Amino acid sequence: MDDYARQATRLEAIGGHYDKWLLGAAVALASLGIVMVASSSIALTQSPFYYLTRHLVFVGVGVVLAAVAMRVELREVEKYNHLLLLGCFALLVVVFVPGLGSTVNGARRWINLGFSKFQTVEAVKVLYIVWLSSYLVRFRDEVNATWQAMLKPVGVVGVLVALLLMQPDFGSSMLLLGITTCMLVLGGAQLKRIVLPVLLMLPALVLLVVFEPYRMRRVTSFMDPWEDQLGSGYQLSNALMAIGRGEWTGVGLGASIQKLNYLPESHTDFIFSVIAEELGFVGVCAIIALYALLVGRAFWLGMRCIEMRRHFSGYIAFGIGLWIGLQSFVSIGVNLGMLPTKGLTLPLISSGGSSVMMTCVAVGVLLRVSWEYNRAVRRQEVREDSDIADAPSIDAAEPAPAGTASASAVASAMQADAGRGTSRMQPRIEPTFGRMA
Repeated sequence: MDDYARQATRLEAIGGHYDKWLLGAAVALASLGIVMVASSSIALTQSPFYYLTRHLVFVGVGVVLAAVAMRVELREVEKYNHLLLLGCFALLVVVFVPGLGSTVNGARRWINLGFSKFQTVEAVKVLYIVWLSSYLVRFRDEVNATWQAMLKPVGVVGVLVALLLMQPDFGSSMLLLGITTCMLVLGGAQLKRIVLPVLLMLPALVLLVVFEPYRMRRVTSFMDPWEDQLGSGYQLSNALMAIGRGEWTGVGLGASIQKLNYLPESHTDFIFSVIAEELGFVGVCAIIALYALLVGRAFWLGMRCIEMRRHFSGYIAFGIGLWIGLQSFVSIGVNLGMLPTKGLTLPLISSGGSSVMMTCVAVGVLLRVSWEYNRAVRRQEVREDSDIADAPSIDAAEPAPAGTASASAVASAMQADAGRGTSRMQPRIEPTFGRMA
């Protein structure tokens, strides 16, 4: 008994390590963001460092929030999954409360905190991913086998999208739909069952574009920005000119011309065009490589967690990786003229208080996943070493005593028991999504 107590105490003392690749990629993107916000916003106001100062404050607050998220046990967060979902609805409804909600350019997406405005959908992205991860853990067998379990998160995201479209926020709506679809696939839902809801939603989304004049203008200007270069195509045409001027190595840091009140939103939605102009094709490739490293490492971490039956952590890693990957893809695609304008910022780089802070929180949660995964690996290694050291020397030819279970059989039974969810259905075979070194 004392040996077991000592071993348990020794295991509890073992901690983990944060993933250095994740941390390095996030720090590099945030640092580059600070430099580019300073460069792209220097001519926007009479005070050349106004937006830089604000951005530094928000990055500082985001780092503090990320540090808090890095120290919170994920199993404690999982206990409050229903409160997280209620928080998503409350945050999207509160913007319509008179005196609290704030309207900017006809969109009601912010709440007034007195010292600043906060875009609530940025917090919703984090809360929703954590809730959906918890749901996929609790009902992963049903999601694979029944329509009802698969359609519940579809209904939830449908209500969230309806609230977002009332603000309106078409870009964030599409982002949440994309994250939900991909996470359901990763969670085991059958593709043939996901296709039907997607096909039913497509006509509604097309109608939302066709019957909303400003969305239709965005689509037509995206298809040919030069047709109305000084009107609906003004923003995209200037973005393309900025990218073209950058060529291979750029015009030099701080030497952009398009940021001098020619390119609207040069420090937020279209900061990628300024990066391309000042740093050129080389700088663009470096940015894309950093995002590929961050997202790829998140997916790798998610697969490793799934293999260890740490499903909640794995789905969170997948969700955050999908969020950052999809949003950066859309933002870059808009700047390059590959996608219609959506109004999504470039994660960790663009200026924007709520976006920067909540992305930092997401990175903090992702680092917590890596810490707990590393801790689990180290503790498993100690258990295996202890089992080998404590195993009695038995002649291979001598049969085991009747009624005695082998250590490997016990370990297999414990692993199978840990992998069970709340479902009473036959557990499904977990997808591996391929193996990475």
